[in-house]
Amino acid sequence: MAYIPLQIPPGVYKNGTAYQSKGRWNNSNLVRWFEGTMRPVGGWRKRSTNQVSGLARGLINWRDNAGNRRIGIGTHTNLYSMNEAGTLTNISPADLVAGDADQLQKLGYGYSTYGNFAYGVARPDLGSFTPATTWSLDSWGEYLVACSSKDGRLLEWQLNIASDAAAITNAPTSCIGLIVTQERFLFALGASGNPRKIAWCDQENNTSWTPSSTNQAGDFEIATVGSIQCAKRVRGSTIIFTDVDVHTATYIGPPYVYSFDRVATSCGAISKQCVAVTDNSCYWMSKSGFWVYDGFVKPLPSEVGDYVFTNINNQQATKIYAVHNSSYGEIWWFYPSASSTEVDSYVTYNYREGHWSVGVLDRTCGTDRGIFANPLMVSVDGYVYEHEVGFNYDSQTVYAESGPVDIGNGDRMLSVTSIIPDENTLGDVKASFSTKFYPTGTQYNYGPYTMANPTSIRITARQIAVKIEGNTLSDWRVGLIRFDAKLGSFR
Repeated sequence: MAYIPLQIPPGVYKNGTAYQSKGRWNNSNLVRWFEGTMRPVGGWRKRSTNQVSGLARGLINWRDNAGNRRIGIGTHTNLYSMNEAGTLTNISPADLVAGDADQLQKLGYGYSTYGNFAYGVARPDLGSFTPATTWSLDSWGEYLVACSSKDGRLLEWQLNIASDAAAITNAPTSCIGLIVTQERFLFALGASGNPRKIAWCDQENNTSWTPSSTNQAGDFEIATVGSIQCAKRVRGSTIIFTDVDVHTATYIGPPYVYSFDRVATSCGAISKQCVAVTDNSCYWMSKSGFWVYDGFVKPLPSEVGDYVFTNINNQQATKIYAVHNSSYGEIWWFYPSASSTEVDSYVTYNYREGHWSVGVLDRTCGTDRGIFANPLMVSVDGYVYEHEVGFNYDSQTVYAESGPVDIGNGDRMLSVTSIIPDENTLGDVKASFSTKFYPTGTQYNYGPYTMANPTSIRITARQIAVKIEGNTLSDWRVGLIRFDAKLGSFR
């Protein structure tokens, strides 16, 4: 007998067939690989004392000049402030235009005449759609500035919970979003109803929007066939995403103030909130895949892209939301799966280690920990949760499942008599195994086994798949699993 390691590299590979994922993890839920070990994603607990009204599509945290930590939340119907104790205050203007909870379009059932197209074949792209309403949220000094893509006004809230947010004097209307640049200009995106226009106020003065020789206010219509989706700050410039291409805005001073350049085409943002920013880079989801900007726009190869893009409900793609989790070097994209009209799934990229994972979680928006100890996210039911804390998963199963692993050197049988686990909390992980003699042969299932050292088992097979299921009450770790086994005859 000899110890034979079950060597599976970190991350999920979920492109193509199950056998194409041989020797890799093929599926996961609430599991991450970090610094050489498999471990559970941290749990969550409620941060808010009650629920927001409407579906949250924007979240920000910031600290005011007095040192108080604050949270801003935009739903499709309201704008909220939340203090660090979890108390919510509705700060919506009385005349805020209520938005759309869902993406509305004329491409589904009932579009065109009955029997006009073959069953199962997508209808021609002839109809337009109204996107689900999202919010752009930023801080103007200690004040909150916000824009609902439906309401279109640039709003400012000056921290008084007895007063609602109010439209910024002289600011453009009918906008789709906003951003405060590093140089302290407020950009109005899609200003005055023009989906390609960016207008900005005078430096440090968000009530001065009319250009003159004595200020730096201005506007610019970018050259694109698409519509502006959002903008993000990166080192040295502001990145502007349309649904088709990507542009940069670089401060050059008077008289032109900003220089605009198109830096990439055919990689526009799939939604207004699908972009996450790290220290030096932007990561986003496009209809054509995942992308990264680190001074240059480049495609981001994905080992789960085939699965993710066939699993998205494209009729609700404007709800996709990206969240940076800096503690683990991860970008999370939350999206509605093909079987859901609301966000219920996620895909994660670990940019430090270069691998992917997938899973199920209903979070409509979120933000990195920032001034708080943990990331904050909002669920479909309207509660604000802090994440990466404890091990509560609302009864979800925490697991990783591999594709087939050829353990018999491809053509020989392997007889396994025991498993030698590598855990830091022995007994907190269960393992199940499925075996086959051929890729399309009969599958035999074994377990689950609560892991001991060693764990007795009797398996004979040419290929084997393993499922690791973690106890949801502990911070377990799984390293290298070894089989006490011997090679058998050819078969």
